[in-house]
Amino acid sequence: MKKSIKDLKRALKGEIGMSTELDELGNSFYNGFLPPEWAKKAPETMKNLVNWLAHFMRRNAQFKDWIEVEEPKVIWLSGLQVPGSYLTALIQTTCRSKGWALDKSTMYTNVTKHTDAKEITKRLAQGTYVQGLYIEGARWNTDEDCLDYQKPKELITEMPLL
Repeated sequence: MKKSIKDLKRALKGEIGMSTELDELGNSFYNGFLPPEWAKKAPETMKNLVNWLAHFMRRNAQFKDWIEVEEPKVIWLSGLQVPGSYLTALIQTTCRSKGWALDKSTMYTNVTKHTDAKEITKRLAQGTYVQGLYIEGARWNTDEDCLDYQKPKELITEMPLL
């Protein structure tokens, strides 16, 4: 990304020739769309450039903290390239530690009362807390621990931590 932006700046100054890729990059920036070259290197999305960059920065921060500090206590599932692989790895890790047969194990999910990842101070012994999942056309009722009718004018609501 940095290289393509530097090259676009150089091309606009006339230091290098304007290639098709750089022209597409410039047009994408001008129109607020995700450049096609960048889209090839990231999860498929319908986001515009501004929202994609915010998502990208959050993903990058999660991965950086994961590498430099520790595995997150609460994983932002939407920030993973292939979330299913992470969930499969959780099952495999638990099966190994407990000595369970992988083919006889399944994932079990609980919806917590927590809505903010900062409330979590300790990692789970098995599994993980998950954030970033949404419900469309309904909402989670934390008082009764069940799905409920959506509130007026709220089509999409974020789930509490799972």
